[in-house]
Amino acid sequence: MKRRTHAWTLPGAATLALAATMGAATPTPTPTGTPSTSPKGSPTASPTASPTASPTQSDGTLQIITYRGYAEFGGNSPKANWVGTFERITGCRVARLDTVQTSEEMANQVAKQPYDLISASPDLAGDLIAAKQVQPVDPDKVTGFADIPKRFRDMTSQAGKPYGVPYLWGYHEFLYDSDKVKGGKLADVFGSGKVALADTPMTIADAALADTTVDDPFRLSQTQLDAALTLLGQHKERAYWTNPLDLVKGFATGSLEYAQATPYYRALLQKAGLPVKAVEAERTTGWVDSWMLGANTATPNLDCAYRWLTWMNAPPAQRAAAAWMGLAPANAKACRLKIKGKETVVPVCQIYGADKPSGLDQVAFEVRPPDYATWTDRWHGLVR
Repeated sequence: MKRRTHAWTLPGAATLALAATMGAATPTPTPTGTPSTSPKGSPTASPTASPTASPTQSDGTLQIITYRGYAEFGGNSPKANWVGTFERITGCRVARLDTVQTSEEMANQVAKQPYDLISASPDLAGDLIAAKQVQPVDPDKVTGFADIPKRFRDMTSQAGKPYGVPYLWGYHEFLYDSDKVKGGKLADVFGSGKVALADTPMTIADAALADTTVDDPFRLSQTQLDAALTLLGQHKERAYWTNPLDLVKGFATGSLEYAQATPYYRALLQKAGLPVKAVEAERTTGWVDSWMLGANTATPNLDCAYRWLTWMNAPPAQRAAAAWMGLAPANAKACRLKIKGKETVVPVCQIYGADKPSGLDQVAFEVRPPDYATWTDRWHGLVR
């Protein structure tokens, strides 16, 4: 079964491609802050101080799998080193750090061997819980867990038990070239042949929102599912992407009218001087990726696993990861930073409105559809 493509993991690479396409000087990205061609300058934010993890030495070793860019060794500098600094402060050791680009790759890896910690997207999280490959998280052992909005915490809860610690999140927009088209509605986006859509069954949910009577785009009736796929099937020649570089290049070269993207890419393209705007829509879809605890994690690894969850939930780590990935941090405290005694909102949080959670009411956050197997089968029939 094909899982949701985890498509938003290369903002640094996207910046490089955009610079090359536009003839700009190649920037040097650094995991300690926003890449140098990001929408606004970002103060350096690095997880160099222990959030609450005790410096008491531990002999636990961890096996971790995550999406590329979500946890990095970051070279020799301690300020650019998520993992190395964690090891130095806690005494825990990351024996294995596997990184993948998609949820499908992650599912395949998890099936081959057990991991102590997994960063999962919503559709994969549902599979892992159902297969008992992860265990409930004790929120009392994760410092700052209550700083995460309840809406996010509830997304990986079952029977009142949390199975994940929310980490990074984003939501979709439909961008358009204002020199070529006048925006329009979602139906106009899907009616265009020059649109780039994310190659994932979850794009069905975005198409479903073109029908304003749809209540939950991830729980569709058969009629609603058929209508969404009919809308998607109008143009066989349209592009489906797994790498955001494709949509960046498409707008830069003028080959696209519309594209499904995140607010980060809108801001990035606008900074490059491209006439890109977002289609006005009453609702949109989003997702929250969470750190999960492997089902077979045992003492002393369990102690180190909770130290990792606390470390990655702390504002410094989330702030740095969000800036580097072009996503928003789940911990609301990561959005604010004091510079010379003055509190400021981190730029990536401004882009997503993450500092104002009440403004996210229009976002339908992803959950695994009950009939996800049907979604994947019909999606494959559409794009292949």
